[in-house]
Amino acid sequence: MVKVFIRKIYAQVYGFLYYAGELSILFGQTVRCLLSTPLHPYRFLWQARRVGLGSVFIASLVGLSVGMIIALQMAYMMVKLSAEIYIPNVIAVSIARELGPVLTALIVAGRIGAGITAEIGTMVVTEQIDALRAFAVDPIRYLVAPRFLALVIMLPVLTLFAVIVGIFGGFLICFFKLSISAYMYWEMVKESLVIKDIVTGLTKTVFFGMIIAIVGCYEGLHVKGGADGVGASTTLAVVRSFILIILFDCLFTFVFYFLFNA
Repeated sequence: MVKVFIRKIYAQVYGFLYYAGELSILFGQTVRCLLSTPLHPYRFLWQARRVGLGSVFIASLVGLSVGMIIALQMAYMMVKLSAEIYIPNVIAVSIARELGPVLTALIVAGRIGAGITAEIGTMVVTEQIDALRAFAVDPIRYLVAPRFLALVIMLPVLTLFAVIVGIFGGFLICFFKLSISAYMYWEMVKESLVIKDIVTGLTKTVFFGMIIAIVGCYEGLHVKGGADGVGASTTLAVVRSFILIILFDCLFTFVFYFLFNA
């Protein structure tokens, strides 16, 4: 019984390390392609448009909802303590440092990451990847690098927009429900939100974009089987992206906490 349990633990650890190594290799190949020769502008701009304009509405909607929800939940307790004036501080810091970056990354992982896996996986199943190799075209440079660069650049932009909309959502609740004046709300936001909060959140999103791109492309390139394989890899890419985003967010939160509070 103990041996079986140990074997299972060993298999899980080995599988995780193997998967991490495979992702690291793909990451290194992608960075090498980006540093060696410039990408075709059209392919990058097309992917950037897909990530940015394609996700701005849902990211804004989620940011607005989160800002309003935080304000309402905080109001429930802060009004009892006669401390509702501090609600703008909590809204600004929590959205800028944690909720904005993480929720935006999860949205993009579910929307764009799944699309990347399905698209590349379909190309694998229909042997289009083999055709690229036959014409001496590197699939990493042609498929992975533009998506990687687009996510790394556009995810921080989406996050910044979602943070602004989320803080505005908190303002709507504070102004119309809690009778906090507009001047007082924005002064409290300006007082509590400092540069390090914004830098912390945006730095996270750069790594989140890398995770979404690399995991989505890796799962797409390693699709096995037909349509069932594409569907299974797409689901797996989204789940693993979610897990890695949460794990890296926890890691970065510890690092930034000790870094900025030492």
